[in-house]
Amino acid sequence: MIKIVGIGPRREDMTLRALKALEESEVVIGYGGYTRQIKDLLEGKQIISKGMGQEVDRAELAIDYSKKGFKVAVISSGDPGVYGMANVIHQVMGKYSGVEVEVIPGVTAVNYSAALLGAPLHDFAVISLSDILTPLSEIKRKVTAAVEADFIIAFYNPRSKRRTEPLNEALKIIRKVRKPQTPVGIVKTGGNGSEVRIVPLDKLDEESVDMNTTLLVGNTFTYVDDGKMVTPRGYILPYSTHPLADEFYQKYLSGECNEGSNTACEYYPCHSHPQNCTFCYCPFYPCGDSSTGGHWIKEKKVWSCDECTWIHQDDTVECIQGKLPKLLEKVEDLQDKKKELLKLRRECVYSTK
Repeated sequence: MIKIVGIGPRREDMTLRALKALEESEVVIGYGGYTRQIKDLLEGKQIISKGMGQEVDRAELAIDYSKKGFKVAVISSGDPGVYGMANVIHQVMGKYSGVEVEVIPGVTAVNYSAALLGAPLHDFAVISLSDILTPLSEIKRKVTAAVEADFIIAFYNPRSKRRTEPLNEALKIIRKVRKPQTPVGIVKTGGNGSEVRIVPLDKLDEESVDMNTTLLVGNTFTYVDDGKMVTPRGYILPYSTHPLADEFYQKYLSGECNEGSNTACEYYPCHSHPQNCTFCYCPFYPCGDSSTGGHWIKEKKVWSCDECTWIHQDDTVECIQGKLPKLLEKVEDLQDKKKELLKLRRECVYSTK
């Protein structure tokens, strides 16, 4: 039996199932850096260490020892199925019969990094920028598809001293689509722990990235709050409709509201000139999503829109007006149909931001 074991990014993050698999093993095979990392867990076992680039040799050794009746553990950092030994062993196994294999999952670099950064993940893509086995054209195609689909993108193996072109090309693609202020999480692991930083996309220094770095590039909705990288999922926040908003939408539904810039209003411009005043009161309030500029006044627990100008842009109003009449038939729908309203908001944020 071969158990392909993910030992996570650090020994502290190993799963109980991984520890049990190592305990039951007789032969442990892995990259030297990984076997040394957990050396104290391998006492009394035969340890076979191989260097980088010898993955196929490790797979062949594991199969050979397994066929001889040994309980074999092949270790990978992170998860063995994510750029690890699971793929290699299953590929090599194609020419053998009678070999049993079990994959023991581990904490991946993207999950480990995301936990340190805050809560950046929603729908996401993980892409390796190593072009040792993958042509650069394939990497660029995958990056293009991921950024155009608005996935959060995690990059593994982003850059080495000699291999700099893939990251450079990936960032060129991303910067054509994502805004300069898009948050990028940088997690660099080393012997003294992990260095964690968040920078805007246009401030990312490629020279500071190496093979021990995981990059997480945010999407349209990702923002930074209190030093943490957050991608909201669109949950409904409980609230009561303000009486002034109730009055406004009574007029809106009866067709009495102003469209476009209301320069006659004593508060115009409440944000900046020119602004579209069609939605004097936002139909999505409170969205709880800082990606468009809103924020919590923490001491009062009140959602503030003073830095959000998105609702007052012409293209935003046009997008909302295309579907809002079908959703908002009475003022009570501001609460009763909040989930559908927030989905409309996400649709319009993506198409206009």
